[in-house]
Amino acid sequence: MDAPDFKTKMTFDYDVGAELLPGVVRLVANNPGPFTFKGTNTYLIGTRTLAVIDPGPADDLHLAAILRAAGGRQITHIISTHAHRDHVDGIPALKAATGAKLCAMRRAPGMVIPLDRAPQGREFVDFDLTPDVALSGAETLEGPDWALTAIHTPGHAPDHLCFKHAESGALFSGDHVMAWNTSVVAPPEGRMSDYMRSLELLLGDESSVYLPGHGGRVEEPRRTLKAYLLHRRMREQGIAKAIKDGAKNAREVLPLVYPDIADQLIPAALLTVLAHVEMLAEKGEIAAGDLLSVDAPLRAV
Repeated sequence: MDAPDFKTKMTFDYDVGAELLPGVVRLVANNPGPFTFKGTNTYLIGTRTLAVIDPGPADDLHLAAILRAAGGRQITHIISTHAHRDHVDGIPALKAATGAKLCAMRRAPGMVIPLDRAPQGREFVDFDLTPDVALSGAETLEGPDWALTAIHTPGHAPDHLCFKHAESGALFSGDHVMAWNTSVVAPPEGRMSDYMRSLELLLGDESSVYLPGHGGRVEEPRRTLKAYLLHRRMREQGIAKAIKDGAKNAREVLPLVYPDIADQLIPAALLTVLAHVEMLAEKGEIAAGDLLSVDAPLRAV
């Protein structure tokens, strides 16, 4: 199965502001890793007063870089695409330094998912994130020379939001759509069925470029969306076939659908298998013993 055309080259310097579009400056936090790629992208929006999208990790150097890039202009809004810690742990310090309002989706009780047994652990989500301005999707946040409209795109996380920039037409796509890799969709925090619907939702968007939470620009968004949808559907078919052919659990499925995977990517790939297993179980195509265990029994029905 051919993978989408990933763009893994990225020109940047850590914590140095780069203007990507008029009124849009990107800073890359120095928190690289298998799930964050080169690091978390923080965006400053506006020229008079500013909004900051995803302040990133709790890092004094990154905070100083944000304030330096602001250049004395007031930061009025802090905007969170979702409450994963690599995006939000820097919020308290930035709020304390600026007095800005936090704008994010407040997780309803059903979104506070018990992650104690989740393969990726529970510590990567800030369940206590409390917005000053609660968003649900479709709201527009505004400054004197900028406007950002929220779009609810669950899948990677139940509270995930993308933001459409009125001035440039760009979409800040968070972890929903990236150029360097497909988004990790890991149950129970992530749901593959929600993720597929959210990809399909964005097919109706006219943005010419996406600015993601990690990695470089997505230059052909509609083509990328279609490639990612096809990639996920083919992956689902491969996993269903592996189970039908006798793979007894997600760990046995993995080498059949990821035959050449690098060792460092195995944890993320296992999470993806579990997400597809959950969706196949929802469709009634397989029976699964425990959707959070890579060793739980699976069988075709």
